[in-house]
Amino acid sequence: MAVSPAAVPVVASWREPEAVATRGTVLVVPGRGEHAGVYERFGRRIAADGYRVWAVADPTTDPGRTEYQVRALLESEADSDTGPHPRVLVGSDAGALFAAGLAADLPGVAGLVLAGLALGRGPVPEDEITARTACPVHQARLRGDDGVRHGALATPPPAEWIGRADPARVHVPVLGLHGEADTIALLDDVRGWYSGLEDVELVTVSGGRHDALNDATHRSAAAILVLFLERLRAGVPALTRREVL
Repeated sequence: MAVSPAAVPVVASWREPEAVATRGTVLVVPGRGEHAGVYERFGRRIAADGYRVWAVADPTTDPGRTEYQVRALLESEADSDTGPHPRVLVGSDAGALFAAGLAADLPGVAGLVLAGLALGRGPVPEDEITARTACPVHQARLRGDDGVRHGALATPPPAEWIGRADPARVHVPVLGLHGEADTIALLDDVRGWYSGLEDVELVTVSGGRHDALNDATHRSAAAILVLFLERLRAGVPALTRREVL
C-alpha cells in the first residue's frame, strides 16, 4: 500500500516500553530522498532497548529546517518528553555528513553514528533501490512509499557540508557503519575521512550495501549501535574486548 506524501511525517518518534527506563536519546538524520518514517523499523528496535528515538527531515530538502529540528531536540531538558542524555546523532548517506557537521557545532551531542557516509564522490546507481539495500522488506517499503524521492541520489551533498564536517572539528566518539559492497558511497573514499577523527570505530559490513541501518544485516547493525550507546552511557572507552585464543 502506497504512502501518500501528505501522510509522510516530518518528525517521527518511537518510545521505549513503559516497563523500561529510558537510557538515552537517539536523533536520526535521514539521507537523500528519505523521510523520518522510513526509519520506523530501526526506531522501534532501538527503542525496545530503552532509547528514545527521534527522526527528523531529510536535510537535502531544507537544511535549515532539519538543523532547527535537531537543535530543538538537543536543547530540550533531559527530563522532558524529548528523552534524557546521552544524546546521540545517527545519520545515513548525506544525512551522516550533515550530522557530523552539526556535531562539530552544537553542544549536547555525546556521540555520532554514521551509516553509509556520503562525501559526494560515489557513482549514481542505475537501480537505486537495490543499491540502497538487499533487504526485501525494506526494498518493498521504498518502492511502495510515495514520500520517498526516487532519483535524489543523483544530487551530491552540498560542498559546504563537507567543510563543516571536517574531521578535525569533530570531538565526540564516532561509530561508522559502512557496507563493503556500497556502490553509492565507496568504502575506499570514506576511510581517509574516518582516519582523521580522534575517537572512531569503523565497522564494515561484509557484502553490505548503502543503507547500513536498513540493509539485510539491520539486526546486526542495531546490535553494534546499541553497544556503542551503552559505551557512551557508561562513559568508558570500550565495553567489551575481543581475545584471540
